[in-house]
Amino acid sequence: MSTTTENTLNIIKRTSHEFAIAGEFVDGIEIDSGHINNTYVANYQRANGDVRRYILQRINEHVFKDPLSVMRNVEAVTRHINWKVLRVKKDASGQTLNIYPARGGRSYAEGPNGGIWRCYNFIENCHTYDVVENTRQAYQAAKAFGSFQDLVSDMPLEDIEETIPDFHNTPKRYNRLMEVVAADPVGRLKDVQAEVDFIVAREHLCNKLVKLAEAGELPVRVTHNDTKLNNVMMDSESDEAVCVIDLDTVMPGLSLYDFGDLVRTATSPAEEDETDLSKVEMRMPMFEALAEGYLDGCDCLTPLEIENLVTGGKLMTLEVGIRFLTDHLEGDVYFKTDREGHNLDRSRTQLRLVECIEEQEEAMQGFVMKVAKAPH
Repeated sequence: MSTTTENTLNIIKRTSHEFAIAGEFVDGIEIDSGHINNTYVANYQRANGDVRRYILQRINEHVFKDPLSVMRNVEAVTRHINWKVLRVKKDASGQTLNIYPARGGRSYAEGPNGGIWRCYNFIENCHTYDVVENTRQAYQAAKAFGSFQDLVSDMPLEDIEETIPDFHNTPKRYNRLMEVVAADPVGRLKDVQAEVDFIVAREHLCNKLVKLAEAGELPVRVTHNDTKLNNVMMDSESDEAVCVIDLDTVMPGLSLYDFGDLVRTATSPAEEDETDLSKVEMRMPMFEALAEGYLDGCDCLTPLEIENLVTGGKLMTLEVGIRFLTDHLEGDVYFKTDREGHNLDRSRTQLRLVECIEEQEEAMQGFVMKVAKAPH
């Protein structure tokens, strides 16, 4: 956490007063987590002396051009999940964040210096992990995201707005790369022909899931779209998953994108920008934990979705590799870089992981089908 200035403290106090929080404001602090939105903790003392903590966030309007649509999505998803957990599963343990209403009953408030703000409950005695350390963590994270998918599986798509158009449209990502390759705007193509050839040889993969969805063979669902390990709150004592967080990218999509991003981010021990590609590997134990967890948490998947879970992992890894390579060829205009060739290094780790998945694809597929047939 960062040091909070008097001005920041005043913003926290004034903004938190816009929400239905019981008690008296004590103090607050900014959370310097490096996430997209500005995040703060406000401490309030209740009449009985207990101090409760609340999360305040200002939505980044540069990333989310229509922050009110983001809030409508978050409100719809949290309301649906809370209703289902309490009414259907008869479980009051809580599977999602709760939004504290603002004045007039809205789910958001305008801050003293502008912007759209929201207030969540602070989930006590929990933490997150940035890197998967063991198969238990992988299983728990995958089960949490599988459960999330299962809980929203009956949400009408018309209840959710697309806040970032074509977020996982791999064919469009591929076509954009080809445009940049043809233009070679900063003269970097000569050093990356092998990477371009690798991607071109897998153009069919880029189109596979989109075509199945367009044909109505894969269901378009309400999906999370940012299934990183640190978007799951874990109980500090048991290390069990408690709650999926960061719902800003919830949009219509494919379940295979969510599972695929878990595979991309959790199976290799290498850093995303690792320069020694020998450190990149697809660890079968981690994949098996992800597959078991996701399938244990999600009962709504169709046979074709289950059949393509491995494809989802390969596709999402390829898509991110395409995005990094595109940015490298454009002159590093999107992703933040710390050194020359940073985006190229990132792309190469992704493409190497695609190779590793392909090398073990048959075994991965066999494991998924075995787990899918086993009783849950």
